[in-house]
Amino acid sequence: MTIIELFQKLLRFKSLTPNDDGAFDFIEEYLGSDWTCIKVDMEGVKNRFYYKKFNENPQHLCFAGHIDVVPVGEGWTIDPFVAEVIDGVISARGAQDMKSGDAAFLYACKHAKNFNGTLSILMTSDEEGEGIYGTIKMLEHLKEINMIPNYAVVAEPTCEEVFGDAIKVGRRGSINGYLTIQGKQGHAAYPEKGINPVHQIAPIIEKIAGYDLDNGDEYFAPSKLVITDIRAGMQVTNVTPNKLDLMFNVRNSTNTKKEDVELYIQKIFGHLNYALRTTQGSYPFVTNKESKVVKAMETSIKEVLGITTKHSTAGGTSDARYFGAFGIEAIEFGVINDTIHSIGERTTVKEVEGLTKVFEDLIMKF
Repeated sequence: MTIIELFQKLLRFKSLTPNDDGAFDFIEEYLGSDWTCIKVDMEGVKNRFYYKKFNENPQHLCFAGHIDVVPVGEGWTIDPFVAEVIDGVISARGAQDMKSGDAAFLYACKHAKNFNGTLSILMTSDEEGEGIYGTIKMLEHLKEINMIPNYAVVAEPTCEEVFGDAIKVGRRGSINGYLTIQGKQGHAAYPEKGINPVHQIAPIIEKIAGYDLDNGDEYFAPSKLVITDIRAGMQVTNVTPNKLDLMFNVRNSTNTKKEDVELYIQKIFGHLNYALRTTQGSYPFVTNKESKVVKAMETSIKEVLGITTKHSTAGGTSDARYFGAFGIEAIEFGVINDTIHSIGERTTVKEVEGLTKVFEDLIMKF
């Protein structure tokens, strides 16, 4: 089976979150008896950890990905699960996100003849959903049995303009804020008898809108407070509002914590009657640029693709954040990211073959 045939096989599984549609049974058979499989299934989510110990060296490199895809949506001109090659392009749901990466590391790992340590593969059927029973549950189990990897490569699509131009060495976290300013409802003709929360925040809203909570660093842009919703009043013109509700989001770096956000809100709104609730949707992580896995990936990309790659932490979040939380030196590298989740999601044969060669080179020289 060629890498493209493997890629097409994975694309033809209708693995809508959290259903793997039989893909994991196929993968276990594909890897063969040389690979041991650990299963952690919870609440309808399947997690698989395949590993092969080549020698007694404690070095452990893990490739990771998700088999699930988002719903297809309407507007496709072809069947999104047929995965035919047309002029060197494969259009299918999951082509970029992320069965291209899955196929590449599965092929590279299966065909690895030598590795100085242990090679492993961690896959889940729930990354696109809530993910609470996905990758993190497998990592918790691996910690319990003392099998946490040293290094991880998550094969999410990372490249921007040219295949090979970016690897992700970290991800921002996400902090949500829910702020309520309590006023006193009244008649618009007698504003002095009420307390208008809209008027209260008007002079100070510029102090939070788009505010940089830190200065950023070599890995991250500043952690910016972004207002996402403001609501007040009764949709009438003669009643002043009783309260104002404001929501915001901060995509935070390792330089800003949830407590820092709360302290800043206290500083700005402390003189008002306010209530604040914050939640941390995901936590930031960064892998040092001098890490072995970063240097090795840079070298493999340069040797295979002839490109000097850059480090990136842009974009949303991924399961790489869970590896970082367990102290694993993690990076991400995959095909170009320009059609994920969209109608007509696609990638090229050339990119998938190139990604496989990069992973093969990485394994051979790690």
